[in-house]
This record gives sequence, structure tokens and C-alpha cells, in this order.
Amino acid sequence: MTKSGANTGLQASRRRFLLGAAAAGLGMAPGAAFAQNALSDILNAPSRGNWDDQFDTRGSNVRQVASNTPVFSNDTLVSTQNAVNAYQGIVASGGWPEVPANQKLRIGSESAAVPVLRRRLAVAGDLSASAGDSQVFDSYVDAAVKRFQARHGLPADGVVAEYTFKAMNVPAQLRLNQLATNIGRIQEMVAKDLGQRFVMVNIPAASVEAVENGQVVQRHTAIVGKIDRQTPLLESKITKLDLNPYWHAPASIVRKDIIPLMRKDPTYLEKSNIHIYDGQGNEIPPQSIDWNTDDAVKYLFRQDPGKNNAMASVKINFPNPYAVYMHDTPQQGLFSNLMRFDSSGCVRVQNVRDLIVWLARDTPGWDRQHIEQVIAARERQDIDLTSPVPVYFTYVSAWATDPNVVQFRDDIYHRDGSEQLAMSELQAQPYQGGQQNPYAQGDDVYR
Repeated sequence: MTKSGANTGLQASRRRFLLGAAAAGLGMAPGAAFAQNALSDILNAPSRGNWDDQFDTRGSNVRQVASNTPVFSNDTLVSTQNAVNAYQGIVASGGWPEVPANQKLRIGSESAAVPVLRRRLAVAGDLSASAGDSQVFDSYVDAAVKRFQARHGLPADGVVAEYTFKAMNVPAQLRLNQLATNIGRIQEMVAKDLGQRFVMVNIPAASVEAVENGQVVQRHTAIVGKIDRQTPLLESKITKLDLNPYWHAPASIVRKDIIPLMRKDPTYLEKSNIHIYDGQGNEIPPQSIDWNTDDAVKYLFRQDPGKNNAMASVKINFPNPYAVYMHDTPQQGLFSNLMRFDSSGCVRVQNVRDLIVWLARDTPGWDRQHIEQVIAARERQDIDLTSPVPVYFTYVSAWATDPNVVQFRDDIYHRDGSEQLAMSELQAQPYQGGQQNPYAQGDDVYR
């Protein structure tokens, strides 16, 4: 999506801040003996008692990562500042060790890398310092790895593979810089009157929060924009819900996706229930268009409502200059992907019907039963919300809703000032588990 000049300037200033913070650092390069002593100081520090209390080999520590505290709240702001203080201490004491990434590790593994993994987990508070330094990947390490993965938005499967290694081996100084950058983002939003009820889309987390009275009442997995088709930052109000909507293909998708598909398969539009119209509303037969040119871009492409519609059951509308919206999708399997950056800028929402019932709660006649009936009947109906709900598309890649549970996400759009914080690659591969192949095929064309 097109970025505004203001966003570009803000991004540049953040990069300058990060580069300055990294350059300031500690002003020294500790030797091996210093690093070992510093690591011991971290693990033995009395102030780490609260972190150790979070550890539980039974696996409940993964659940403790979840929170009903909104990202945009004073509590999160305070907790993130406390996390900055804690990470300043980690950096000042030498940071954490780099875990050798030469083999996949999981419960039952025995490797010289496991003691290093234990120390890495202990420094960040995922593993108790009393868990020992055995070379065996036991249940204590398994629970700690799952906690680490949950804090970094990775599948909490306990398997240490490519993307878990990458997240673990980001230097502590960069994580500190990332936290400091995101405090500014959180502080900027908390200073505003966000509303008693609001929806927040966090792009790097690919997630949606529905917030009411200072608590997250719903949290949804999302799919957001690709690296080259970014979801924009915006503030607006949700005003209307379209049930069983038509889908109108934007010119960018006609050019980048539909034209190439029609060259390969001239029946694509027919199979997808997509019709072409000219400026006077007359339907144009696909055979009349030269698909070896870009002539098709000047026409309107509209997909009928139905199970194969790109937006499936609902479109969530809010005024914005980017022509983006939130919606359902017929390809529910995409929500299980590790990296969910697959759209052309709009936001797909898992379990979206729970969200629209909450949005329409104050609109007379639109309870869940009526909404479900209309969707099931494939009827085209719009719901004009009696009480519009504020919506914020934001970019927060590091935060803490609890000072002992620090969350980090992939800096997918490279806004945090270091390439190492953007671990994803611009490619499409199916996820096979163990974080080896994080991407599934994008659904921009809505097959």
C-alpha cells in the first residue's frame, strides 16, 4: 500500500533512534570470562525471583503468556517500561548466549547445544536457573521452549528449529532497542481517547483485539498484507457490516493476479463467479478482452456472493483513504500458518462472526440468530451500526502486558531499524511444522 510522507519520516526517525541506541550500547566487547561471570550474575540476581515464579514444568507457563490486558493500555505501557529496565540489566550484564543452530532440538534430544539453550532460556526468564545444565532436552526445557515460542508468536510445539533459533539468537541489545521503539508507539496511542469499545489490528502480530472497558473481550487471528502489499496504518470507525457481500476486485489485483490467471485459464472468471462490467453497468464477456494487454484494468470485476466469494460471509466497513477493510475468507486453513502476511492489504479475521455479533450488539434487530439466518440464506443485507466502533490499524512488534512476559513479533515491514528483527523471507511455502517452511500460498486471487 502507499505510505504517506508522515509515516516515512516517522519510520526514518525510528531507524535513527535504533542505530543510535545500538551504537551507544555498553561501549565495550566483553571477553569470555566476563561474559560467563555476567551470565552468572543474571541467573543469580535476587530480582529475578518473580521471573522464576513464572516457570512451571507442567506447561501452564504457556497459558500464562496470554493476557486480557489490551496492548493499548496504561498497564501495558508500565509493564513494557519495566521490561525495558529488565532488558537494560540483561544487556549491561553481557546479554545471552547464541544457541548453535546446527540441529533441530526437541524433547528427548541430547546435545552439547542443550546447556547453551538452557542458559539462553534462563536469562530471559523462561527457564528456572535451578533447572540444571544437562545435555538432555527434558520436560523442563520443553516447557520453557513452549513459553518462549508463545512470547514470540511462534507455534508452541517445543521444537527448536529454524524460526525459533532465529528468534532466540537476536542479540539482547536489539531486543532492548525494539522494546524502546515500541514504547513510543504504545505511549502515542494510550494518550488518545480510544473509546470504551474499540478494535485494534496489530499488523506484526497478525492479530485483532476487541476491547471493552479496558479488557480484551475477543482476540482473533488475522491475515494481513504482504511485504509488497502492506496493510496501512490508520484510524477510523466501523460503520457498516455487509452480509454476503459482493467482492469488487481492485485494479492492482486485476493487473497482478486476474490477468495472468486468465492467460493460463480462460475459464477462471466463470469458475470463480466473477463478472465484468463497463462504466455504464453493462456486462462484458471475458472473450471480448485482450488478456495479453492491461485493457482489463479499466473494467469493474465483481464476484457474486456465495461460498467461494473472496470475503465469504461478511465485509466490515470503515471509511479510509486506502480502500481496505476487514472480512471473512473461504480459505480458513490460512489462519494456521506460522507467518500470516498473505493479503493485498485488507485484513482477514478468523471466527469473524463472533466479532460482528459484538460490533452489532447495540443495533436493534441484529442478534446472532438473525445474522446467522441471513448468512445461511445467502441474502445480501447491510447492517448500519447504531453505534460506530473505533478501529485502529497499528504496528506494535514488542510489548509486555506483564513485566515478566515480554512479547516480540517479526518486524515484517522493516520498521524497527534492524534487518535481523525481520526474519521472514518474501516467498510462499507451505508450513510443515517445526518452523521450517513458514509460508502457505497466498490467497490474493481468492481461488
